[in-house]
Amino acid sequence: MRADPHRSRWSATVLIIIAVTVCFACQEIAKLYFGRGRWIADYLALSTDGLRAGFVWQLFSFQFLHANPMHLIFNLLTLWFFGRAVEERLGLPSFLKLYFISGAAGGLLQAGLGLLARDYFGHTTYGASAGICGLISAFALIEPHAEIRVWCVLPLKAKHLLWIGGGIALFFTLVPSDGGVAHAAHLGGYLAGIAYMRWDRAKPVMHWNPLRGRRRKRQLVQAAAQITRLRGSRVQQSSDVPPEEFISKEVDPILDKISAHGIHSLTPRERQILEAARAKMAKR
Repeated sequence: MRADPHRSRWSATVLIIIAVTVCFACQEIAKLYFGRGRWIADYLALSTDGLRAGFVWQLFSFQFLHANPMHLIFNLLTLWFFGRAVEERLGLPSFLKLYFISGAAGGLLQAGLGLLARDYFGHTTYGASAGICGLISAFALIEPHAEIRVWCVLPLKAKHLLWIGGGIALFFTLVPSDGGVAHAAHLGGYLAGIAYMRWDRAKPVMHWNPLRGRRRKRQLVQAAAQITRLRGSRVQQSSDVPPEEFISKEVDPILDKISAHGIHSLTPRERQILEAARAKMAKR
């Protein structure tokens, strides 16, 4: 459970936040002092005309640009809240693929719809929100029952946040309005995140897989039991059932539940069973 001493002090989430902030600062300096606002919009921000001209790098570069400081702050806060958790569960390579693929997919949907309805979808697009929507999808699939405090007030389960966010994006994509929000890019990010997690379904489970053999199972039971003790669960003595039978009948379903829904989903009785299993394993 200790941190890896060779692990970088900077997570990918933090590095992306720094990179996006630096890019926004450079963007504003270039606009103010060098009159490069139009150049940035034409070559680095995302647009239907840009992709038609072959500027495919816009699918990547637009994710580092933002329209104004409030746009930047909101996106960075959301990236901070969801990015760290998803990165921890997926690992660095899968996290980066998920983030940038979701961003590119969202941008592609936004620009593609610009061919059909230029007035609503053809405007210049900035922002990291499409990639962040992909992270929200991933988090909701990994921890569907985790509680999210929207605006630090409204409690929502992660899966409900995904449905609400995706529903809003879908509605305003089907019924567009010229409000300056790239709803199609958000929708593309949500869908790409879901598709990536379905395609790469084993990735989150690989970090908490109860089927890796006896040694791994022992480690999982001990780790989960330690968490339950820290949370103050009362421990009851198990009956005189042989350890193998007890683990097969009682513990395996609990480990499957942890894998699917997270340790926070366990009932007090299930936490007591884990502690009893740890005690049995310690005697073997």
